[in-house]
Amino acid sequence: MKSADIREAFLRFFEQKGHTRVASSSLVPADDPTLLFTNAGMNQFKECFLGIDKRSYTRAVSSQKCVRAGGKHNDLENVGYTARHHTFFEMLGNFSFGDYFKRDAIHYAWEFLTSADWLNISKDKLTVTVYASDDEAYAIWQNEIGVPAERIIRIGDNKGAPYASDNFWAMGDTGPCGPCSEIFYDHGADIPGGPPGSPDEDGDRFIEIWNNVFMQFNRTADGVMHPLPAPSVDTGMGLERISAVMQHVHANYEIDLFQSLLSASANAIGCENTNQSSLKVVADHIRSCAFLVADGVLPSNEGRGYVLRRIIRRACRHGNKLGAEGPFFSRIVSALVGEMGAAYPQLKAQQDEIARVLLAEEEQFARTLTQGLRILDADLADLVGTEIPGATVFRLYDTYGFPVDLTADIARERDLSLDMDGFEQEMQAQRERARASSRFDVDYNAVITLDGATQFIGYEHAASTVLVRAIYRDGQRINEANVGDKVAIILDKTPFYAESGGQIGDSGTLQAHGLRVDISDTQKSGSHHVHQAIVSEGVLKEGQPAEAEVNSDIRRSTARNHSATHLLHAALRELLGDHVQQKGSLVTADYLRFDFSHSEAVSPEQLRALESRVNGQVLGNTAVQTELTDIDTARTRGAMALFGEKYGDVVRVLSMGEANFSVELCGGTHVKRTGDIGVLRITSESGVAAGVRRIEARTGLGALAWLNQGEQTLSELSSLVKANRDSVTAKVQQLLDRQRELEKGIDQLKSKMAAAAGADLAKQATTIAGVPLLAARLDGVDAKALRENAERLRNQLGDAVVLLASVVDDKVSLVAMVSKPLTARIKAGDVVSYVAQQVGGKGGGRPDMAMAGGTQPEHLDSALSSLAAFVEAQLSSSIKA
Repeated sequence: MKSADIREAFLRFFEQKGHTRVASSSLVPADDPTLLFTNAGMNQFKECFLGIDKRSYTRAVSSQKCVRAGGKHNDLENVGYTARHHTFFEMLGNFSFGDYFKRDAIHYAWEFLTSADWLNISKDKLTVTVYASDDEAYAIWQNEIGVPAERIIRIGDNKGAPYASDNFWAMGDTGPCGPCSEIFYDHGADIPGGPPGSPDEDGDRFIEIWNNVFMQFNRTADGVMHPLPAPSVDTGMGLERISAVMQHVHANYEIDLFQSLLSASANAIGCENTNQSSLKVVADHIRSCAFLVADGVLPSNEGRGYVLRRIIRRACRHGNKLGAEGPFFSRIVSALVGEMGAAYPQLKAQQDEIARVLLAEEEQFARTLTQGLRILDADLADLVGTEIPGATVFRLYDTYGFPVDLTADIARERDLSLDMDGFEQEMQAQRERARASSRFDVDYNAVITLDGATQFIGYEHAASTVLVRAIYRDGQRINEANVGDKVAIILDKTPFYAESGGQIGDSGTLQAHGLRVDISDTQKSGSHHVHQAIVSEGVLKEGQPAEAEVNSDIRRSTARNHSATHLLHAALRELLGDHVQQKGSLVTADYLRFDFSHSEAVSPEQLRALESRVNGQVLGNTAVQTELTDIDTARTRGAMALFGEKYGDVVRVLSMGEANFSVELCGGTHVKRTGDIGVLRITSESGVAAGVRRIEARTGLGALAWLNQGEQTLSELSSLVKANRDSVTAKVQQLLDRQRELEKGIDQLKSKMAAAAGADLAKQATTIAGVPLLAARLDGVDAKALRENAERLRNQLGDAVVLLASVVDDKVSLVAMVSKPLTARIKAGDVVSYVAQQVGGKGGGRPDMAMAGGTQPEHLDSALSSLAAFVEAQLSSSIKA
């Protein structure tokens, strides 16, 4: 069976068992700060297992795209060198949310794997494991499924702590957890390795292909296991692994999906497809890179974008090792689309954009290599000894993306070595920093798990009588709160919009007789709105009624900016092209910020055209229409989904402008008519990452205030330069031109003064071992003039050694020049370093010219006086050699 056939068979099997087929979620987890990337099928159902999210179904099946290449879940360094490690993989999973449990989960897994109607795998090839104390699962496997006792293995706490086991799964240190039962496939006695639980279990003979997780406990911070009221099931089976089984191969890279990508990679690189590890790296990485770009991640220097950049550059480096000349990685995208585009249509829809992003990063990496070589050359000029320090290797790798193996290649060419121990120390320090900054540990018991949901009435009302359902302080539920207490409040219904889709949460008040609570923000926790507040008067009590009122001025300003964001998005796609996609947004009462995919700066003329297009829609003053429907219907009507937004079974479609100029899925608050926006004014346009631009703008009174401030600034500038507003630009340009002329004249005067001062210096030269040596000061001269004088004096003296020094603002500048015929005997870098070390500095350069600096001018004269002895020793030793 082909991989695509296995995927479809799995989904169809569980559909026949009453499961709802659910599409793969994005690789960028929605509303989940605990994950860098989606790395398991259960991620999108996490709140279902926690009891926070209620779906229209209790059984689900999916094929989830996953990435493990950053944070705690990182397989990157193993990819290409093992049979089964990948940065991208597909996880087939079936899920029960309080419906069936162990018995059905085990029976379903066994039927799909062994039934002649499905995969028809020989039962004799399968071994199962259970948690040591899970007698229930053991009995099901032995008595109902019929697996012999010798092929049912109990795995206890083999990871050094209670419930720390290969067969006990936990969402985190706290929260839902439970035993699991794994199914292993025996690849045969000709493959080294033993069964699970044996000393040889790390071999490749017995490979886990299915894991049934039985979530039946909730672990609290004190370590106590509390039975869950609705035990659930979470399973996972890697598509790549089961494909290897069904296609009778041992390694994942031998399956049909990878064979196609390996061939395409070899063709793009121009090499043979002969099982090279580097080729496997390229074939693996094209999947993770393409899918990440399709899900809105772009290369950058931080977060998810940094991980993507590392994967792309790793692929490029391995392609270069195979002989690639010029960009090749982006050319493999079409083969990937052909292989996986049917299952994941977004690949086909964004094929051109994915290729464009990868090509731009390839070209950028080529420039990075050039830059890294320059930096490495500069560092090697100052090198003492024959070992490149680990800190230098790490800086090139971490800051400039310069591969360590390339640094090692250059070192070998120059008879140098790398301080790999020092590099590993720096890497370990970075890992500790990353671990500290990306701790995704969450106490899920601190998440609000109140039954029911908050009813949002904010679309129709800005004020309402509400009931206080729960009060939380410092993560603990309390009955009442007093003046000064900072609390989180749950209401039965609320007019307050909770932050989502880029729009900030509402603020306002909660009042009753003798009570005032100031609400500063509103956030979501599952199906509830959480009002972050402080009690400013009276006592807030659970169960009491109160009047909730949104700050209407802020709400209206925010709504204007949010509606304008939709119009701006539509105008950008109309003006720049359909490749424009939202990459993030922020909507506040003061301004809007919109990030979008585009490869070059938006010109001033284009910005004015955007303003005109949006303001034309504003002046049209058409009514804003909203409709509730299912997501498939919304998409068939052309509604665009906002980046990073999580959608339920029912979605809100927002249409605005003439002839439905903008149609998007959005749950935010908006104006009633486009004319309510007033006016849009773009205040800035900039780049925020490779291929991502950012526009900031203001609307309504905010736009008017910004324009008034600009008028005030222009008036003040006109007064300063003594020009009217129509001629102020010409007057400022005139002043700038004059300034440049004066600066040029000053530089020329400095050069002449330095030349005059240095004219008589040649007479101060002494002869050391037959070589003229000049060591002198030219205080007050900048580095450029100092270098010009040193070169002039060296040429004047013939084959000579020249060192000039200057002190400016208590900083020492040094330049050494050595005539090229003498560089075999003495090098400028050694000369300048000798003096620099005595004045608290360092430096380096070429054998014939080197520069340095220092911070101790008080030692300069003695350093210059001692130079003759150093030069004499260098010249004498070269003669003896």
